[in-house]
Amino acid sequence: MNTSRAQKFNDGNREITMKRILCFACMVAICQGTHADSGLETSGNILHLAIPTAALVSSIIHEPDYDGAIQLVKSVGVSRVAVESLKFAFPNERPDHSGDDAFPSGHSADTFAAATFIQRRYGWRWAVPAYMAALYVGYTRVESDKHENEDVLAGAAIGIASGLIFSDRYSGVSISPVVDAEGGVGVSFNAIF
Repeated sequence: MNTSRAQKFNDGNREITMKRILCFACMVAICQGTHADSGLETSGNILHLAIPTAALVSSIIHEPDYDGAIQLVKSVGVSRVAVESLKFAFPNERPDHSGDDAFPSGHSADTFAAATFIQRRYGWRWAVPAYMAALYVGYTRVESDKHENEDVLAGAAIGIASGLIFSDRYSGVSISPVVDAEGGVGVSFNAIF
């Protein structure tokens, strides 16, 4: 077998192996026991674990991208510390009266930090489903009476900010929202050729 055919064979096998590992990691995250009162809340709890787990496993098996894995851990870790600090500093009762740690939503912070990491590191192709899943997680938190809308929005903002701060852009095309000091808004398009 010549070198290029052998390389294609190895690359194909590596891609299949990566997909299997990623599927396995997602299944492990999904199968973890989560306490929830409804199917809606359970689905949000599962995605809360699955999004960061999928991002971590993907970064570890992608070429492997250990720098990306470290960036993800920093993004989610810092957002979680910020969330827990705010929960402690500003106790706010949950709508279902199950505790005084409603503000901000940790589920939203975790999932949006992971989705933002995915967007910054690997692009919009993978980030769109991650952001949609993160939005769904936020929706489940409000509908399950665990949070008010502002709790979810604050958690999402913390997660996005942390992801933007700690994640480097991936190599390729990057599209990001931009706000300047004078209040102007726009879109930034960057490409590496």
